Formats: sequence, C-alpha cells, structure tokens
Amino acid sequence: MKQYAVQIENIRQSAHELHRHVNQSYGGDLPYSYHLDMVVESVREFGHLVCTTEDDVLPLFFGGYYHDSIEDARQTYNDVMKRARHFMKEEQAYLATEIVYALTNDKGRTRAERAGEKYYKGIRETPYAPFVKLCDRLANITFSCAGTDSANRRMKEVYKQEMPHFLESINPRRTDDDRFLVPQETVLKLAECLIDDMEREEQQGKVWWYE
Repeated sequence: MKQYAVQIENIRQSAHELHRHVNQSYGGDLPYSYHLDMVVESVREFGHLVCTTEDDVLPLFFGGYYHDSIEDARQTYNDVMKRARHFMKEEQAYLATEIVYALTNDKGRTRAERAGEKYYKGIRETPYAPFVKLCDRLANITFSCAGTDSANRRMKEVYKQEMPHFLESINPRRTDDDRFLVPQETVLKLAECLIDDMEREEQQGKVWWYE
C-alpha cells in the first residue's frame, strides 16, 4: 500500500476538487470530501479482503473516491475514464471506471426507482463494486447514526429498513472470485454501528419497544 501513497493522494485531491467545483456538500454544511474520505477509510481498512492483485489497488481506491462523480459531479463515463487514465494504466483505468459506473444510480422519481434491480445487477456483476458500495453505505450510516438533526434521523431509519434488501441485492453469493465479495467483517462493522445506535435510543426511551 505504501508504494501507492502518492498516486492515491493525487486521486484523493482530484476527487475533492471535482466535487468542490460543483459546490456539493455533505450533511448540509460539510464539504463532500468528508464523505469521500469516510468511504475510502473503509476501503483502506477492509480492501485486503477483496483485492486480488496489486494492479487492482489504484482502481479500488479510485472507485472509492470517484464513486459519486457521474451521479453528482456532472461527469460522463468518458470523463471518468479520462481522469482514471491520468493515474493508471489502460486496463486499470477501465476497471476503475466500471466501478464508478456501476455505482451510479439510474434515473427515477423515487429512491426505489433510482436503485432498482437493474442498478443492483450492475453492481453484482462488476468487480469490486459490491465492496465499494458497502463502504459507501457504511460511511452514510456511520454519519447518520452520529448526527442528531432531522435529516440524519430520517436517513438513519431509511438505512435500517433497507438493510436486509440492500445486503441481499449487492451480494452475488455463489462466487469464488474475491473481487465480488461482500466481506463479513465490513458487514459486522455496519451492524455494530446500527446496534450501538439502537442501544442509545433505548437508553433515552426513544424506541418503539421502550415502555
């Protein structure tokens, strides 16, 4: 990992600048880079569980930093490919761009339409996309569980309700290719975050089963 530190930092700065350029924020008053760094924190912690070759290190980190670039930062598939080529070889750039493309929501009027079966099928069929999507969800849930405003409380409940369907939808199940894995260690960290939050709510008398 250390041998790629410079390239990863360059990718990080590039992604930060891209989202800053479109004035995208996170949680209302934070720069969107805050979310990107949270996602890649999990990529860094758990990536060794899915990464099968050194050639995939840069694409995996690029996918983490750029996962919202098409959806939120006005990039096209070709724009992302061009950026990826700046940091890595052609084959790596293709993999990196495919991860980003797979994690881009479909058009839709509702949350369910934007993340329907076609969307999840694309994730399941793209190397490393299930893992990066899991890291993205872990970052969002961690942030929502730590927040106290109405938006965080609302999204926290959405994530809780979606959890069984979400995990089933991103998991290709019968595969011996580690690049498609949904690591149990990452899932457990996500579950622990939700369990800790429910325990706090119970102590405060804010859950439905509290009498």
